Amino acid sequence: MHNKIPKYFTFISSFEKEKIYNLSSKVGIIYRNYKFKINSKQITEIKNFCKRLGKKIYLANDVKLAFRNNLDGVYIPSFNKNFNYKTLPKKKGFLVMGSAHNINEIKIKEKQGIDLLFISPVFNNNKNKKSLGIIKFNLLSKMTKTKIVALGGVSKENLNLLKMTNINAISGIRFIEEFSNEK
Repeated sequence: MHNKIPKYFTFISSFEKEKIYNLSSKVGIIYRNYKFKINSKQITEIKNFCKRLGKKIYLANDVKLAFRNNLDGVYIPSFNKNFNYKTLPKKKGFLVMGSAHNINEIKIKEKQGIDLLFISPVFNNNKNKKSLGIIKFNLLSKMTKTKIVALGGVSKENLNLLKMTNINAISGIRFIEEFSNEK
């Protein structure tokens, strides 16, 4: 149904051309800004810039705007419990992603019809002092047949621990910046 899933994902909250330009083409970019109303014109600019560079771009929490702008998909955060992709027309190549922190949220995301599940936080980070850890992360990931992305606190130091998981991709802002600086 959808094109190849990126190996890595990162989040941006503004249109910083240099930052996007420096990202590896293996990184899917999720535009997420919950502080301001999404500007359709800016989404179009970001999309056009990413497409010229061969980068996939996704929009957080607004499937209709993602459809209208012909983006690669949408990211539905864990706090959005009302979204239901199953009721919308299917669009070839359109990836529907969602995040979850526990089994209840995983079940909600499955009912919403997502294709890819971000489980977080795997490791401690600046935002989350309480993480799942590898064992709990693995237990949660085994509770679903949905493809999994490890999110939260991923760094070069703990990257080897993710080899003990059954993940399809890795997401993290700091890790992706480190990864992209080495390309």
